Amino acid sequence: MPDPARLRDSTEIVLPCGSLDGLRDELEAEFTVSVFSRSEAQCRIVGSPVEIKAVNDYLARHGVSLP
Repeated sequence: MPDPARLRDSTEIVLPCGSLDGLRDELEAEFTVSVFSRSEAQCRIVGSPVEIKAVNDYLARHGVSLP
């Protein structure tokens, strides 16, 4: 049985919502992901492992460092 934490790491990105300023609409338009605000300070990007990897690369190209 797979470890749930490992699956979650490959299907979501959690980061400060401020990191997505100016990028959120483009992310949701370009990738098959959903962006949720956990609180006013923290957002979750949820998608398939393939999409999350692509989003991770996209964010890195736009200077967003992931925790």
